[in-house]
Amino acid sequence: MTFQRMGGIAGLVCAATYIFGFIVLVTTLAPLGFGTNTIDAGAVVDLIRTQPGVLILFNTVIYIVNALALAVLVTALHVRLKPGAPSAARLTLVLGTIWCTLVLGAGMIANVATERAAQLAATDFDQAVAFWRMLHEVEHGLGGGNEIAGGAWIASVSVLGMVGRNLAKITGALGALTGVAGLVTLVAALGETAGAVFGLGAIAWFIAVGIELIVSRGDNR
Repeated sequence: MTFQRMGGIAGLVCAATYIFGFIVLVTTLAPLGFGTNTIDAGAVVDLIRTQPGVLILFNTVIYIVNALALAVLVTALHVRLKPGAPSAARLTLVLGTIWCTLVLGAGMIANVATERAAQLAATDFDQAVAFWRMLHEVEHGLGGGNEIAGGAWIASVSVLGMVGRNLAKITGALGALTGVAGLVTLVAALGETAGAVFGLGAIAWFIAVGIELIVSRGDNR
């Protein structure tokens, strides 16, 4: 199997982690306020106390599995774009590496917060709530509350891919729009809406890029 095809599979894995995250969010976590600015930390810790595996699995898939697959995809796209524009491709590699690091860090912090809150809740529920809320804000800042790093990477890869004809126009256009939505999460008033658009757009883009890398015969490295 070529590395390009490995990158394509990684893209599909990234899409799958987003889909999994949306399903769990809608079915289990949305009633607790996840995805909004009114999250009920007490209800979250109560869930952690009774079913700690739910959040551990959620965090592991959407952050850790996603980050590891993303690292493969970032490298594969760098290899694909490098021959036509070495310096610009190097910039996409840097942006992608930053995003991978932030996502992985957010997942590690989220799981530590869950595990420690479960321990504290057995003896001091209020302290567990305060602890989880504090680390959740750190997690939120790294990877859950904005999509600036992801938006910058997807937009840069997509535009460079279109210009150099390394990606199909529809894939590049979809990525450019998704990337802009990620950058718009910087605006607080538009954060939730832009974040949802970014998430849905990213699923479609990961699938498009994944399929393109798998079926492409342009680079067998």
